[in-house]
Amino acid sequence: MPDLNQTITTTLAAYYEFLAQKLHKWADPIPEKDFWHNPYLYGNDIGHLVLHLAGNLNYYIGAEIAKTGYIRDRDKEFTDKTPPTKSQALAKFDQAIAMVVATIRKQSSDDWSAPYSGEGVDANTRFAILLDCASHADHHIGQILNLARELTH
Repeated sequence: MPDLNQTITTTLAAYYEFLAQKLHKWADPIPEKDFWHNPYLYGNDIGHLVLHLAGNLNYYIGAEIAKTGYIRDRDKEFTDKTPPTKSQALAKFDQAIAMVVATIRKQSSDDWSAPYSGEGVDANTRFAILLDCASHADHHIGQILNLARELTH
């Protein structure tokens, strides 16, 4: 029988890496000016969604599990009037993904069910928050896909 901890670790790490590839598939071709432009009267632009995903992962996984010391300014993720460049925003996201993958790979069998608490979530174990954050990222990457399609038409 395969080792459950190894299966969870390998599968979850690979899924976060897949999410990063998926985000880059849609965000990379978008020009800098369009990266920070929302073609709709509602919602967010690609750039601010990327900053939000980086902030989400850095807080829920980085600060709360990996103990990175990250301090989140969630409002700024959506409202920063002087955002970083596209390449800097994508680098922040990639660094967050790398931190999450490294954190996943450090978990022992007992760590998956370790108690978890973070501001604004119902997840009560490490496994639950890692699953929740993956789902959250996939949701916003879907929004990025729709924005990218609209921007390239």
